[in-house]
Amino acid sequence: MDINERWSARKDIEQVLRFNRKLARLPRFRIRNRITPRVIQALLRASQFGGANKLRKHGLEAESRVVGLPGAPVSVRIIRPRGKSKGVVLDFHGGGWVIGNAQMNDDMNIAIVDACNVTVVSVDYRLAVSTPVEGLMEDCLSAARWLLSDSGGEFAGLPVVVVGESAGGHLAAATLLALKRWPELLKRVRGTVLYYGVYDLTGTASVRTAPPETLVLDGPGMVEAFRMLTPGMTDQQRKQPPLSPLYGEFEGLPPALMFAGELDPLRDDTLDIAARWNTSGAVEVHLLPHCPHGFIHFPTRMAADVLAYSRAWISSRLGEAAD
Repeated sequence: MDINERWSARKDIEQVLRFNRKLARLPRFRIRNRITPRVIQALLRASQFGGANKLRKHGLEAESRVVGLPGAPVSVRIIRPRGKSKGVVLDFHGGGWVIGNAQMNDDMNIAIVDACNVTVVSVDYRLAVSTPVEGLMEDCLSAARWLLSDSGGEFAGLPVVVVGESAGGHLAAATLLALKRWPELLKRVRGTVLYYGVYDLTGTASVRTAPPETLVLDGPGMVEAFRMLTPGMTDQQRKQPPLSPLYGEFEGLPPALMFAGELDPLRDDTLDIAARWNTSGAVEVHLLPHCPHGFIHFPTRMAADVLAYSRAWISSRLGEAAD
């Protein structure tokens, strides 16, 4: 496990601090009911009209398809490279389990397709406003098994890297733990990139002690949000893996690249799971100075550098150097 200081350039930190001052004026995200996420989701979808134009500018197209195992259908969004694909990135979007869709990651995934010459399969799992979180996990596992079981289709034999952000980091880690029941499928996964995921649904120490002025996320309300997500459960039940991936067994899992923000209430989730994962496999973890939750989407050099570093890491895991 490697926590380093490669992201400590003064000019980059000063830019992050300036952006943080803007974030401090905005409301924090918190799951209080099922109505607000539905409104946000409707606004998100409205903002995505014309998304095909963005893809066409890069000479790319997206295919929406229903895949999965019999009895477990799930929608995916597939973006292919212009030439022959060197591998597949299986992407799980964020959004606190209650908002978001595969299309919201188009910018990040277009860059991965272009830089790594891979196909990106982004999972449009159901959302927790209408489906228990276990249903979301089932969707993600079904998509992963479909992809990894492809023995005669376009993805046959291609190496796979799993990517997940925030709630998607939770779903990515949970999916990898569940895949241990199918070791031959898991062997096709060459690595995983996890951005500031949620790995303990009872709340790690940094969640429980998050100050009221937390940026982006409402730190003090997160434990209650986890309880709303898992109604009727005790904390002991919430800690059971893969629901809380932190408490899983990591033997046989692929190498991992992890990122967390220093100011993110979920900081300890990443640091704690990295420490446990590292006892069984290779883990590289980066703690980004002064960065809050969601930082990879902010217009800072540090975010751009993190994403470029991730793309190079993905290419190295797939045996192809990034441009």
